Amino acid sequence: MTNIHATISDIQSQLETVYPKDEAGALAWWIMEEETGLSRSQILTGCKITKNFAHVQEVIARLLHFEPIQYIYGHTEWCGLDLRVTPATLIPRPETAELVERINRPTQTLPKGKALKVLDIGTGSGCIAIALKKAHPEWEVTGIDISEEAIEVARENAKRNKVDVDFQIADIFSDENGVIKPFGGEENGKNLRYDIVVSNPPYICEKEKAGMRRNVLNFEPAGALFVPDDDPLKFYRRIAELFSLPLQGKDRERGFLFFEINEAYGDEIVTLLNDYGYRDIRLIKDMYGKARIVEGRMVG
Repeated sequence: MTNIHATISDIQSQLETVYPKDEAGALAWWIMEEETGLSRSQILTGCKITKNFAHVQEVIARLLHFEPIQYIYGHTEWCGLDLRVTPATLIPRPETAELVERINRPTQTLPKGKALKVLDIGTGSGCIAIALKKAHPEWEVTGIDISEEAIEVARENAKRNKVDVDFQIADIFSDENGVIKPFGGEENGKNLRYDIVVSNPPYICEKEKAGMRRNVLNFEPAGALFVPDDDPLKFYRRIAELFSLPLQGKDRERGFLFFEINEAYGDEIVTLLNDYGYRDIRLIKDMYGKARIVEGRMVG
């Protein structure tokens, strides 16, 4: 029978050559849970383990080259969801969970007692869209992304988590693929407006690469991370523009826009939304005190 604690200690000591002690310890436990199929509490309470851990050394070698453990095992736990992740998708972050919580918070001034229409722009793994649908089964949720590979992952994640989300390939900068059409007005008598639009778009400037960790810089998809230094708000501006369009001349409140943002540009994004006519704009700090979320009310 394997001495599990000795194995964990050995894994941690190897990882400590490149990772801080706490992180190395967390990774060692993560490996053991993945390899045994047991939870930490089950391991600690003495469940018998007879598995051969020959594969573990390969995992350690990949971690020592800074490959994210989520990509090594192909999935991650986030917001109570089990999500497949690949190098075509970002690994969901705690700050994005705070964005979901902000939308779900009980005090949110959202329409009550109706099936809200929700659009997640740049959906990636589908984490935001799936988390919202899981919390609100009655909502009609759509997720779009320019990456065909990401949309394939998102669709699989919806099935894994037993929710029905409409995932589509779409480029918000194109006026030719029909994706702009549902952003306002009606078609064949069907109301196509959204009550909630949410996006965690690329927002890291190229100049910030020097300060980034290798596990992010070398492995996560650059197209989902980076924006040009000379136009850091390009995605926010485009989305704000699309949803500031009037609903065929009708003057009415249209719902809410939520962004995850680069903390360096909070004030600029607030100004941007104000310039496009959004109301009730708020800049919200995350658990670390960093400006991380901007919300505003869409009007038309």
